[in-house]
Amino acid sequence: MRTDLLAGAAALALSAGGAVAQELKFPVGEGAFDWESYRAYDAATDLDGQTLTIFGPWRGEDQVLVESMLAYFEAASGVEVNYSSSEGYEQQIIIDAEAGSPPDVAILPQPGLIADLAAKGHILPLGEEARAWLVGNYGAGESWAALGTYRGKDGADAFFAFPYKADVKSLVWYVPENFEDAGYEVPATMEELKALTEKIVADGGTPWCIGLASGGATGWPATDWVEDLMLRTQPPEVYDRWVTNALPFDSPEVIGAIEEFGWFARNDAFVQGGAAAVASTDFRDSPKGLFASPPGCYMHRQASFIPSFFPEGTELGTDADFFYFPAYADRDLGQPVLGAGTLAFIMRDGAAARAFIDWLKTPIAHEIWMAQSGFVTPYKAVNTDLYGSAALKKQGEILANATTFRFDGSDLMPGAVGAGSFWTAMVDYVGGKSAGEVAAAVQASWPK
Repeated sequence: MRTDLLAGAAALALSAGGAVAQELKFPVGEGAFDWESYRAYDAATDLDGQTLTIFGPWRGEDQVLVESMLAYFEAASGVEVNYSSSEGYEQQIIIDAEAGSPPDVAILPQPGLIADLAAKGHILPLGEEARAWLVGNYGAGESWAALGTYRGKDGADAFFAFPYKADVKSLVWYVPENFEDAGYEVPATMEELKALTEKIVADGGTPWCIGLASGGATGWPATDWVEDLMLRTQPPEVYDRWVTNALPFDSPEVIGAIEEFGWFARNDAFVQGGAAAVASTDFRDSPKGLFASPPGCYMHRQASFIPSFFPEGTELGTDADFFYFPAYADRDLGQPVLGAGTLAFIMRDGAAARAFIDWLKTPIAHEIWMAQSGFVTPYKAVNTDLYGSAALKKQGEILANATTFRFDGSDLMPGAVGAGSFWTAMVDYVGGKSAGEVAAAVQASWPK
C-alpha cells in the first residue's frame, strides 16, 4: 500500500524497475475522479514486492494509455507490472499457452480465441462473485457476463473473462449543419430512420454513403450492418444461436436481416453512386460524401473509429456528429448495441492476478483511461463528465443505456465464415444475388 508515497503533483508509481513505472498522469486527489475507490483499494491491497506479467493487444500510443492506467494499479497495490504485446498477439498467446509459459494475465479482443483457451484448460475461472458484480455494475450486465462465460476443460460453463474497454458499432454519422440546412431531425426509431431516408430522396438528396471495399477483407462493413439488424429484428437469444450456427445461416430470421440491409444498400436512390458502387467503394473513402458541398450523402453507419478517415481538422460535435443506430419502436427489443471490446483473464493464478481483476472493478481503473482518449466503458458508476471528449461521453452513455450488448458476430464465427464466406456473401448480395442464395452459400461453408 503506497498512499504515503503519492503526495504532490509529481507523484510517481514507485515500482522496483517495473516496465510500467511512470509518473501518474493525474495527481491523486485532484480532479473529479473517484479517488475514494482508489484509496479504498489501496487500503485493502498490500502486495509489495510481487510482480505481474500482463500481455495485451495495445501497442504504440495505446500502450502509453494502458500503462498510464497500470501505473495507478502499481502504486495502490505495490505490484510491479510488466506489460508486453506483440504484432501477432493472437498467435503469440497460443504459442505461449501451449509452451507452458503464458503471462499471468492476458487481455484480448477475441472472445472466440479466449473460449478455445478456456476449453483447453489454459485459463482459470474468475468466480461467481466476479460475474455477479459485472451483472450489477455494467449497463446490459447480463450481456457482458455472457460474453466472458465459456465452457472449461471439465465441460462446465464458468465466468472466465472480465470485459474492460469497449467499442461501439451501432452509430450513424452525419454533419449537423447539413441536417439543419435541410430541416432534418435525428431519428429516434428505425421507423423514423427509414422515413428520413425516403424524405431525403424526395427532397432530391442521397441518404447514405456505404462502402464495402477493404482489400482482402472486402465485405466486412456489411457484416456489421447485418449484425446490427439481426439485433433489431430478432431477440438476442436468436442472435446468439446464429453466431454458433445453432440457427443455420440460411434461416428465415437471417435472410430477413440481410434483406433489411438490402433495403438501404440495394436501392440506387438511397446510396451515393448507386447500389453498384457499394462493393467497389473503399470503406475509408465512403464517409467523404458527408463533407461534400452539396452533400454527397447525409448519413454513414460505421463504428466509433471512422473519424480517423474524416477530413483533417474535422471537429466532432460540430463538423460531424453521430446518433445511435435506432431500434424499431414496434418490435419491443429494447435498445441493443453492437460492439467489440477487450476481456481480461487469468492464465497463471496468484494474489497479484486476482488483485488485478479486483482493480478493474474500481471506477478509477476506468476513469484514468477514459479521461484521455479512445476508451469507452459500460461501467455505470464512473463519472461520465471525465470522458476526454463529448463524442466518447455520448458513446459511453449509449453503452450504459443499452438493454442488450452483443459482440461483433462475424468475430465470434469460425474464421472461414466470419472472415471469409460472410464477407464474400455480402459482396455477392449487393451485386444482385438474393439474400436466400448468399445465405445458403455461407451455410454450406460452415465447418462441419
